Amino acid sequence: MIKNKKGWIKIVEAFVAVLLVTGVILISINQGYIGQKDISSEVYEMELSILREIELNDTLRNYILNVIELPANWDDESFPQEVKNKINARTPNYLNCEGKICEISDTCDIEKYFDKNIYAQSVTITTTLTQEEPKYRKLKLFCWTG
Repeated sequence: MIKNKKGWIKIVEAFVAVLLVTGVILISINQGYIGQKDISSEVYEMELSILREIELNDTLRNYILNVIELPANWDDESFPQEVKNKINARTPNYLNCEGKICEISDTCDIEKYFDKNIYAQSVTITTTLTQEEPKYRKLKLFCWTG
């Protein structure tokens, strides 16, 4: 009977040791994430707001639809300056944002590499029903903290 109790005590000790080691590993892995404020929902909401404004503005929508060279990166001359101005005017100070105009079927990825969290949203820009030849473009907005 005494031998059985010693066996159970050893099993409990081993279980507690595994829990302690697992706890230390999890704490050390998550150390970089503790204390950071999650701004993702705020950034996504702001991006969607900017994209909706552009999408609903006939003038800005036409600038995007008339871009011939696709994809049009933020730094390209073919990227409409008026759309840039709208994005820059609505971007908060703590963020940097860039846009890209692509064909609707393209993945439309950002060309630069950042060692930061990048928040991306896109919207489809189309011609109105009254126009003869339909055009489709994707406007994608990329934002990151400064």
